[in-house]
Order: sequence, then structure tokens, then C-alpha cells
Amino acid sequence: MITEEMEARLRELVATQRLAVLATYNGEHPYCSLVAFAATPDLGQLLFVTSRHTRKFANLQCHGEVALLIDDRSGDETDLRRAMAATAVGRAEEVPPDQAAEARAVYLARHPQLADFVDAPTCALVRVQVRTYHVVTRFQQVMVYEVAR
Repeated sequence: MITEEMEARLRELVATQRLAVLATYNGEHPYCSLVAFAATPDLGQLLFVTSRHTRKFANLQCHGEVALLIDDRSGDETDLRRAMAATAVGRAEEVPPDQAAEARAVYLARHPQLADFVDAPTCALVRVQVRTYHVVTRFQQVMVYEVAR
């Protein structure tokens, strides 16, 4: 389980990072993509936008189980002691039209410069219903944060 201090650090990490690495699967092999994401206040959902013509979107249609890696590495050797990473594990789906306005608002509050991309008819607003975050600090200390439902 995760401590209150570590939950606060997880919330800070999610609040300060704008990009995550999305891992999808197509039935044959995994595939990773860089995505601009936003989180709901309870950390229960992560949102991103993608063209419906991408490999990641095709993979999501095939297998909705995904992982997103959010981290604060700087590329410096001190990252082994200092960096924090969280892997969010959950199920991805396109946000249904009746829920799109609220999800769009959350996403654009974080990435207002992407409004045209979000609104493009060829793009999908995707949400990941997060089940757990696996948080790694100090290179080897791992804690699991289960999202309350």
C-alpha cells in the first residue's frame, strides 16, 4: 500500500508532468507512444487525444488494456536516486459522446493549445479507467496505489 506522503508525491507528479508513455498491445507485440495527458482530480481517469488513424488507436480497439508511464526524469545520473515514475494500469476506451464535454474540459484545462486537435473529426478523446498506479522511487522502492471506486 501507499503512504499519505507517497500519495501526495504521486499527485504532484501527475500534476506537473504533461507527457506520458502509453503502452498498447495489438495481439502480437507491444507498442509505445508519447501522449499529452490530463488526469481527473481523483486520479481515476487519464485522458489523451489521438487520431483514429494511428497504430495506438488501432491497438486500443484490439486490446483496451494499457499502461501509461509518467515520470520526472531529467536525463541526469542523479535520476537513479532522485527520479520518480508511476505506471498507471487500466482500460482505455473512447469517451462516449454524452460524456465528452466534461472530459474535453478536463483535457483542455491542461492542454489549451490542443483545442483544434481535440475537436478534429478524425481524432478521438480517450480515457483510461485507472485501476492502479505502481510508483517507483529511489530506483527500487515500489508502492502500489489502488484507485478508489
